[in-house]
Amino acid sequence: MSDRKISMETKTKVWLAEDGEPIIGEGKVELLKTIDEEKSLRKACMKMDISYKHAWNVLNKISERLGKDVVTTVRGGKNQGTFLTEEGRRLIREYEMNRKFINNTMEDEGSWENLGLVISARNKIPAKVIKVEKDGLVAKVRLEINPSALTSVITSEAVERLDIKEGDNVFAIVKSTEVLIGIDKKRQEEGQD
Repeated sequence: MSDRKISMETKTKVWLAEDGEPIIGEGKVELLKTIDEEKSLRKACMKMDISYKHAWNVLNKISERLGKDVVTTVRGGKNQGTFLTEEGRRLIREYEMNRKFINNTMEDEGSWENLGLVISARNKIPAKVIKVEKDGLVAKVRLEINPSALTSVITSEAVERLDIKEGDNVFAIVKSTEVLIGIDKKRQEEGQD
C-alpha cells in the first residue's frame, strides 16, 4: 500500500424530478442554455457535439413530462430560430437555485453541524413550511430550516396527499439526489407542533 495522500472531495448531482422520474439535470440545463445563447437548436447541437435528433428527443421528453413546451421554433423570415419559452427559463432558474443551495451546503462543512446532523442518506431534518406554490403537476414547497431555507420540488398530488399547508411542521428528507417532504400525521392529529 502506498503512503501517498489521496485528496477526496464530496460531489453532488442535482436533478429536478417528479414522482421519482428526473425532468432535468445538468446536461439538459446546458442544452437549454446553449439554445438560448445560439437561438438555434442546430447550432446548439454543433456546439455541444450532440445529434439534432437526440436533442429533439430530450426537449420533447422534458415538455411531455411538464405538460408545457420548453422551446418554441420560428420558421422562415429574419427572426427564425429556436427560442426558450418562459417554462424553459423557469426550469433553468429553478435548477440553478437548487444546485447553488446544494453546492453551498456541501461545501460548508459547518452548515450540517449547525443543523445538528450527521450526513447520511436517511436524514430527516425538522422543518417548517413557509410557502406552497402549485403549478399544474409540480409544486414547490419552501421549507425553513434554521439557519437557512430550501425548496423541494414535488408533485402537486403529493402536496394534496400529505395535506401540506404553510405553517406545518414537516421533515425535509435528504435523499442522494432529492429533497423529499414528510409529515408526522400522528403529531399533527394530536395538535402538537
